[in-house]
Amino acid sequence: MLYDLHVHTTASDGVETPEQVITKAAQIGLAGIAITDHDTVDGLEPALQFIQAHGKNIDFIPGIELNTDFGDDEVHILGYFIDYHDEHLINRLMEIRTQRYQRAEKMIDKLKEIGLSISFENVKKLAQGDLIGRPHIARALQQAGYVLSEEEAFRKYIDRGKPGYIPRYKFLPAEAIELVKQAGGISILAHPGLIKDSGKIGKIISMGVEGLEIFYPEHNSDQIMEFTRLARQHCLLITGGSDFHGGGSSESRNRLGFAGINTDMMEKIRAYYAYKNQNKIDKI
Repeated sequence: MLYDLHVHTTASDGVETPEQVITKAAQIGLAGIAITDHDTVDGLEPALQFIQAHGKNIDFIPGIELNTDFGDDEVHILGYFIDYHDEHLINRLMEIRTQRYQRAEKMIDKLKEIGLSISFENVKKLAQGDLIGRPHIARALQQAGYVLSEEEAFRKYIDRGKPGYIPRYKFLPAEAIELVKQAGGISILAHPGLIKDSGKIGKIISMGVEGLEIFYPEHNSDQIMEFTRLARQHCLLITGGSDFHGGGSSESRNRLGFAGINTDMMEKIRAYYAYKNQNKIDKI
């Protein structure tokens, strides 16, 4: 039985609603999923209500993926079992949402300067939810006929160093790890194999991250072996997920359940979470 612990919905940059994602997960026989939208928890309550209303036999883990920068590298921190009503978390996410809006507006202005005319209103419409990210700008560029795919939009115009790029708001991995911790969750370093400077992985571990996402569509066998060694060396949790974004996404991210962990691995995560919470209770 497989648990896919890295799944996105229309609450961030996925193309399927939380309800559609839950339905698909049940149809393909997943044991459980974690919805981990970028910098938002808006998809969690609709997913939970849908599961309860329709009696879906699926284990649901409330999560989030926090986008941070560490030097020239993007570093994403996953949070599992978070209290998505935590006031501090909600307030920080609202700040990030505002900064995302401002960044998107500036990027669209830069694209117009080089002759690529897309509107902020259309980007908002493509976003569907309240959170706007670069994938929505990429979809607008594709829709307008300037590129053939989202990948081409990133490669030519909106990736780091390209003419439409605007640096992201300041949000560091250490803050994201602490934010997950304060919300009662478990922090995981997402897809470490995508970090260009692999030397930073050890530094992020030293910040207090509690697990590594080892099983991931773009990790090769050598990376899986190395990250497993690191996890054992530092007594970290082992997780995995597909980074599902829905149809139309890159091949590695359009198959729900393409990567994940088995029931035994999930039980270890649950045991750690229970032990962590028990320690909190004992200290009160």
